[in-house]
Amino acid sequence: MAQRLVLRRLFSLTPRMLPLQGQRMLPGPLAPCGPLAPHGRAFGTSAGCRSTFNVQDGSDFQDRVVNNPKPVVVDFHAQWCGPCKILGPRLEKMVAKQEGKVLMAKVDIDDHTDLAIEYEVSAVPTVLAMKNGDVVDKFVGIKDEDQLEAFLKKLIGA
Repeated sequence: MAQRLVLRRLFSLTPRMLPLQGQRMLPGPLAPCGPLAPHGRAFGTSAGCRSTFNVQDGSDFQDRVVNNPKPVVVDFHAQWCGPCKILGPRLEKMVAKQEGKVLMAKVDIDDHTDLAIEYEVSAVPTVLAMKNGDVVDKFVGIKDEDQLEAFLKKLIGA
């Protein structure tokens, strides 16, 4: 179990944390998606890649979610959760459609039990809408695309 956790964390590290020798990094919001290839083209620069990230630990959550000037949707999920496997990609797709107006943080409750307890997550999937470090909205369970769109529009004020 410990080995799997170490490997999962290693593979989920962003290139910003593990730079590849001899390659340049993209500035700004594209940095977590990957380095530039030698010919200058970027890999993984889709809107979904730029707007969705995995939370690494409590301080990462504080930096990238609580202290973020943009609204952030926080998806508390678990790998063993069937509904999470349905909601996660659906939510990522809807966040990507917002073209950077909102970000999405993914928190695995098995890896970050302390965050789940702090934000009173009692079932998964639980999705929080956060603005300026405060929870402004929340839902538990699966939603269809229309409901997710309404949830996001309410969060960004559109």
